[in-house]
Amino acid sequence: MNPRAALPFHLCIAGPTAAGKTSAALAIAQAFDGEIISVDSALVYCGMDIGTAKPSAQELAVVPHHLINIRDPLQAYNAADFARDADSLVRAISARGKLPVLVGGTMLYFKALAQGMDAMPGADPQIRADIAAQALTEGWPALHAQLAQVDPVTAARLAPADSQRIGRALEVWRSAGVPLSQLQLRKPATADDPAPAPLISLEPQARSWLHERIAQRFDAMLDLGLIEEVRDLRARGDLHPDLPSMRCVGYRQVWEMLDGHSSPALMRDKGIFATRQLAKRQLTWLRSMPHRHIIACDHQNALAHTMACARTLIETHRTCA
Repeated sequence: MNPRAALPFHLCIAGPTAAGKTSAALAIAQAFDGEIISVDSALVYCGMDIGTAKPSAQELAVVPHHLINIRDPLQAYNAADFARDADSLVRAISARGKLPVLVGGTMLYFKALAQGMDAMPGADPQIRADIAAQALTEGWPALHAQLAQVDPVTAARLAPADSQRIGRALEVWRSAGVPLSQLQLRKPATADDPAPAPLISLEPQARSWLHERIAQRFDAMLDLGLIEEVRDLRARGDLHPDLPSMRCVGYRQVWEMLDGHSSPALMRDKGIFATRQLAKRQLTWLRSMPHRHIIACDHQNALAHTMACARTLIETHRTCA
């Protein structure tokens, strides 16, 4: 890994899905002359608007947004790609005299930008096909056990049925001969490292509030046409359910329903459950970031509290600069 110059000042906003990150980022970017950089592995995909809760055309027009609609669903986009793109954007936005506001829920992307990553090996179709064939005969739990032998760190955080991530971790090991967990880690932090970027974390005090919001939002997505959106994606003919884009929460469950593997009611239950599990993982990541500034997103004045926190962080930086 090559050393890089420290990034200019930027403000990060993170939180679990349905916590209100989009509205908070828009308010902050408007108030402090900022531009928004999306930190979301699903928003990069074109044609996936409803199930990703992509900002509306009106919201996108309020302030400049970046890293949204930059990939076709057939294409890959990973944390190393994000770190490279976001690094360039933070520097360019700052050079224009604007405030870079990074917002999203893909916590590995935040980590990759802050700490750097070794170069990830690209996809290897032959290795991927070999892994898929092995999974058909032995099952994903067996491959999870195999992963535990070569990369116990990654295996420990994956469920035995998490085919996408198990497959990718084994692919990295077989192609590069290095565990994925090693590539995802940079050198340990030292006293000489720059301080982490200020991070506002929107976290609920009551998990039930978030669960209700998740259910309401998933129902709203269905009302807006999520099933039709997935049906249109399937109709292209070049997409399949093992692509990272089609494994996004919501899309995977609808695809399975359209394949006849579940009823609409079961699809809804699975989609809500998967979204809750995603939120749980996001909150676990956030708790590992002790420098974060926590805002109770279920408080009635959450947006005002977020704005006040952002103002303090920005003014403190300007005072010290």
